This record gives sequence, C-alpha cells and structure tokens, in this order.
Amino acid sequence: MSGKRRWSVVAASLFCCVLAGIALFISSVAAPAPVEAAQDLASGTHMGVATCGGTTCHGRQEADGEIVRQDELMRWQEESTPGGAHSRAFRVLREPRSIAIAKRLGIKDAASSQQCLGCHTTQAAKKGPRFQLSDGVGCESCHGASSGWLSAHYAVGATHARNVSLGLTPLDNPKVRASACLDCHFGSAKDGQFVSHRIMAAGHPRVAFELDLFSTLQQHHDEDADYIRRKGKTNNVRFWAVGQSMALERSLNLFSKPSLATEGIFPEFYFYDCHSCHRRIYDEASARPTSISNPGRPIPEGMPPYNDENMIMLSAAIAVAAPDLAGQFNAQSKAFHAAMAQGRGPAVEAAGRLRQTATVLADRFSRANFGREQTFQIMETIAGQAISPRFTDYEGSVQAVMAIDTLLSGLVNNGQVSEAAASSLRGQINVAYKAVSEPNSYEPLQFRRALGSAVRTMRALR
Repeated sequence: MSGKRRWSVVAASLFCCVLAGIALFISSVAAPAPVEAAQDLASGTHMGVATCGGTTCHGRQEADGEIVRQDELMRWQEESTPGGAHSRAFRVLREPRSIAIAKRLGIKDAASSQQCLGCHTTQAAKKGPRFQLSDGVGCESCHGASSGWLSAHYAVGATHARNVSLGLTPLDNPKVRASACLDCHFGSAKDGQFVSHRIMAAGHPRVAFELDLFSTLQQHHDEDADYIRRKGKTNNVRFWAVGQSMALERSLNLFSKPSLATEGIFPEFYFYDCHSCHRRIYDEASARPTSISNPGRPIPEGMPPYNDENMIMLSAAIAVAAPDLAGQFNAQSKAFHAAMAQGRGPAVEAAGRLRQTATVLADRFSRANFGREQTFQIMETIAGQAISPRFTDYEGSVQAVMAIDTLLSGLVNNGQVSEAAASSLRGQINVAYKAVSEPNSYEPLQFRRALGSAVRTMRALR
C-alpha cells in the first residue's frame, strides 16, 4: 500500500497526530561541511540539517541519484504530505493552537519552552555551527548525531556496519527504531518528552503510535536492491509486532516512575483509556451504564482501566508467533489490571512482571520471519471472536484497524498477496476506519461488526 494511500485512511481515523513544524528550502543550502571540519568536532555533535543538504548528497530536486534518491530532504520538508511533518515540527509551536495550549499551561512561549522543544526539535547536547532549532525534527533526530559518521557514510567503500560503529543509528533494527520513535510518539522520561493528561486537556492531540504505519508515512528512501543488499528487506509484520511489544514495555516503564505516574493526589490519567471516562453521562432514572464488560480487565465496575491497546494486539501476535508465552502473557495482563484496584505498590510490581515479558517478546519478534500464513493468522485473530469482546474502548479499536491495514500492506509489499486481490479487503478496512473516525461517536458493537465482517474475506485471500 502506498504511503499516500495509507495516509488517506489514517486521516479518516483522526490519527494525523504526527509532529508539525517549519519548512526549509534545503535545495539552496551549500554543500556539506568539509571532512576536516566534521572530524574536528567532538563525537556526538549534531551537525544540523544543512550538512545533509548539498546537491551531491540529499538536497536534489529530483530523485535521480545513482545509489540513493538524493531528494530526501525535499521529501522531508514536503508541505503536502505526512512525510514532511517532522520538518514542520518547530513552526507549529508558533501557530494559534500552540499559543493557546501554552497559555492554558502557563507557558510564556511554546517555541522556547523545553516542555515543548523536547519533541518538536532535535535534542542536541552538542551543536555544530550549522545546527538550528528551527529545523524542527531534523535528520539527526532519527539517524543520530552525525559528527562521527557524516564524512564516512559517503566515502567510497562505506558499509552500513562501519557507519553504525561510528554512531549512525541502525534504524533497520526494529527495536532501535521503535525506541527512537517512542520517545516522542509515545513518551519518555527525558525532559520535555512526556505528554501528560494535563497537556492533552490543554489541547494537545492525544498520543498514538504504531511503528510500521508511522515508518511508512515518514519513509524518505526507496527500498531497492541496493538497500536490501546493505540492510536486508523490511519485514512489515516484524516491525509491527516489535513496535507493539516495545510500546507496552515503554508504557509500563513510565508508569513505574513515581515522578510521572502521579500528579498531586491524582494518578496521571495519561496511562488510562481515555474513552472509558470521556463518555456521555445520563442522569435520568431510566439511564443505563454506558460501559461494556471487558473480559481482559478484571477490575471493579466504574474504575478507569489502564490503556491496554498494545496488550490486545500482542495477545493476537503471541497466539500465533509465540504460543508458549501466550498463557503467561495473558495471565500477567489480567493480574496487572486487577492489581490496579489494590493500590500503586501491587500495580507497580505486576507492571514489572508484565514489562519483562514484553521485553522478551520484543527480542523474540525481532528475530521472527512472520511469513504469509502467520500474518493471515494474526489478522484473523485480531478480527475474530476470541479478541472481539475486548474491543470496548476507542484506543484498542483504532489499534486493531491500523494493525489489519499494516499487516495487509505487508503481504502486498512482499508479493504474498496481489494488490488486486487485496482490494476487496481494503474496502472493509475503510469501513472499520469509518467506525473509529470520530471518538465521540464511537460505538463498540458497531466497530466489532465492521471488523468481523472482514474475516471471511481474509480466509478467501488465504
């Protein structure tokens, strides 16, 4: 599925919550800094976007490079596509919405506050002469500080392994990529990289993350024969599964930190399922509860549940790709939910056990091949009757439809299903997206029907 196509369906589901910032016309930037200048700077120095912008490097107007496209910066800054969102990340801090958010939070200026800059700019302890905050989320936010590898990576005979040894971030490794993306697209304990409930209440978009889908939206390179020779062919299902595992690990890790998990006498509501509380309230005598029983959450009626979107997705992946851990994972997930009703101490202990299993799963999935049959099995498990009763809240349902979308695209990208054959399922995926297009009108039973109707088509495709 093309990036353009995938963006259209995601936009329909209100998940265009990627960063926005400033646009630069990189093609007019001078050629990269001389090799000697880069070598003189300390290791770990961020050199800035301009050092990548020469027309002999990544700053061309046309994708006519012999080895790489060489128009990567133009794609990074493209205003009309989601691929340009990172370059716009700083500019958004000076737009009316951000100004209003800052005012509600008591921040004088979002564009100068670390509370915002932590994710809307490249975080650099050491800055080279061409580094600019206004670049937004620049090349080195993802690829790492370039002073050590900038010169080496375009040298004759350069290898990916050599570049990595000099400090290049190996984004072809799904665990490494997930860790880098999660810092901003999910949250971290680093300064300015945790979007709390209070920040969202002030108007910031809700945080959402799915590694393979977000990677596709931001991809600036072609996965051609040269890329595959140097880094291997991307397995989309592997990236999806590792992303789900590491998102859960990150969530539980942050929850275990007292400085993040509480605010005054209240828990930090970031960790809870938004839709479980943000429902309509009926006071009339004939009113019925609006919540639906969830078999994966053994908690008292009326208690806000922990956001378990990643747990739900992992239960499907484990059933197929790691069945020996399925019983342990599901038991630990339920035990964690139950411990939330017992107090913070028991909840943190249960979170630690579940977190260890999530880490094991990330390792296991990072080495898994996830072939055609396994992918179909995971898709059917997500949409099938075994997991369907757990789709009681908005976040988990959105993750489910993004997962089906991502896994189907992986099958098409790997030539395991033709685009023509996949078209029938795409129509049903779009119906499911429509069922989660507006969180305030989300209806769990309607969504289950929309997703469940795709199972028969999946079986026909198999």
